[in-house]
Amino acid sequence: MLFVLILAAGLWGLGHLMKAPVQARLYMLGLLYLAVLAVQVALPQGNALRATVGGSLAEWLVLGVLVAVVIGYRAALARVRARAETVEAGRAVPVVQRGSFADEELERYARHITLPEIGGTGQRALKQASVLVIGAGGLGSPAILYLAAAGVGRIGVIDADSVSLSNLQRQVIHTDDRQGMPKVFSAQKAVGALNPRIDLRPYNRMLTPEIAEGLFAEYDLILDGTDAFATRAMVNAAAVAAGRPVIAGAISAWEGQVTLYDPAGGAPCMACIFPKAPAPGLSATCAETGVIGALPGVIGAMMALEAVKEITGAGRGLRGRMVIHDALHAETREIAVKRRPDCPVCGGD
Repeated sequence: MLFVLILAAGLWGLGHLMKAPVQARLYMLGLLYLAVLAVQVALPQGNALRATVGGSLAEWLVLGVLVAVVIGYRAALARVRARAETVEAGRAVPVVQRGSFADEELERYARHITLPEIGGTGQRALKQASVLVIGAGGLGSPAILYLAAAGVGRIGVIDADSVSLSNLQRQVIHTDDRQGMPKVFSAQKAVGALNPRIDLRPYNRMLTPEIAEGLFAEYDLILDGTDAFATRAMVNAAAVAAGRPVIAGAISAWEGQVTLYDPAGGAPCMACIFPKAPAPGLSATCAETGVIGALPGVIGAMMALEAVKEITGAGRGLRGRMVIHDALHAETREIAVKRRPDCPVCGGD
């Protein structure tokens, strides 16, 4: 029997060297097995060839049954695995070509598509767009959710903070059981549950001047939801350098504002309007002044709305205008903003 096993190993190795398919090598071993059975049946006991083959007919039959069981088990396992993969593939979100819509998407975005200002062309523009949201806090939370719900194809979120209990009064993208989780990953979970077709890219790190311009260049539009003047000034400088428009929101206590900075598109940059940092105490953060919980939702949703308009070309955007909302007195007003020829950042040209 040892001689036959060595011969079988040789045949298998030869087939491997010749790069023969596995099925062809199995056929070779099958023919060898049938030849051995023929020797056992046709030749009498004591024959030299039968002695060389070794074993008895019963032993070879048992070996054949065992091999057949192993092969059958592996084949059955492969069928089960293939069936499971088919089921999982059916549950998974189908891959849709860029610019095309699956039936599920047509139903999901039906209320957009029926709007004459959006339509199929605008919805396709949203699907192909990429937006970077700076900050997954009060303003970023509603903005990210509405961008994802609107069908913006790729959303980047950069934030180095983790979810804390004091955030939950206004940062609606996060949940109580995600305390301690980095905000970008919490946002990723929320977006995945809301619209699994969105490509959300989390950047769990601080935005720095070294990476800002390069990161901005990867996106069509920037949403700035930060609350420190120095950070907003850095964002402005990097966006001007990258040639990207910025929809900027700011909130404090009961008041919020939204505008669009885009020197390349004729609008001012932030430095045109705020050339110098405000005096100490005049630009306090939400942690220092407090903020009414629903206000970030109002301003953040406005930022998302302006992003949708900017991407689709619908309506009149905020180039050259700033909207200021006073939530305490339920008043909204608008002021005109212009580029400054002597702007140290965009130059005003």
